[in-house]
Amino acid sequence: MARVASVYTTPCFERTPEQIIRSNKAHNVKRPSITNKRIWASVERSSEQVIQEAMEEAIRRDPDQQRDWVVLVDGETSQLASIEAELKAQSLGATVIVDFIHVLEYLWKAARCFYSLDTDEIEQWVKGRGLKILQGKCVDVAAGMRRRATVEGLSQDRRKAVDTCANYLQKYRDYLKYDRYLEKGYPIATGVIEGACRHLINDRLGITGARWRLSSAEAILKIRSIRSSGDFEAYWEFHKKNERVRNHTSLYAKSQLLEAA
Repeated sequence: MARVASVYTTPCFERTPEQIIRSNKAHNVKRPSITNKRIWASVERSSEQVIQEAMEEAIRRDPDQQRDWVVLVDGETSQLASIEAELKAQSLGATVIVDFIHVLEYLWKAARCFYSLDTDEIEQWVKGRGLKILQGKCVDVAAGMRRRATVEGLSQDRRKAVDTCANYLQKYRDYLKYDRYLEKGYPIATGVIEGACRHLINDRLGITGARWRLSSAEAILKIRSIRSSGDFEAYWEFHKKNERVRNHTSLYAKSQLLEAA
């Protein structure tokens, strides 16, 4: 399992729930660009180590926490616990947000319990519940879908996705306060990480028939992370200088290599 993390800077960008749900090409507002993006990816290091490295990079950039810190996660329990523990250990203040796209995935699965995929009603149902969740009403949405499943007499097996979605919304309700996040201009989706997972890992390590040793995969991920972070040229100069020291100057007395005239 690869662990991927990223630290970047983005201006606050206020939106309304309606703008997000009803977004289309005709009404899209241009989002501000992100800057100073640095990406990590590892198959050898633990999730805790990768999270710690990301926190250290954030501290290096903003040691006095003069900016708003936002941590976007996908809701994986151990990952969330590691982030909360690291924030506490470092005495850091940050807003932890569960990615809205993952919430929508649960909503779509729940919607299939009530509607067929080839109907307009299923999309309208997802949009309606998604809007309420963006308005900060995730607990109400959870209660409403449970109630409908009961009223319609869905079997325990058929309503499984409904209960799973409702449990998810209730479990992470403290991280789903999207109405507040949108007012503050915070990001609510992990697009940066999803993109990194695709081009850093899947496009290279997921080639059909490929088999990797951990050490080899780790080396590939390191060099691809450096390149994606825009640091390759600086790294390559560093690499060449250190290779010269390792293979040549370190073998000579007083580490001096005399150049032939």
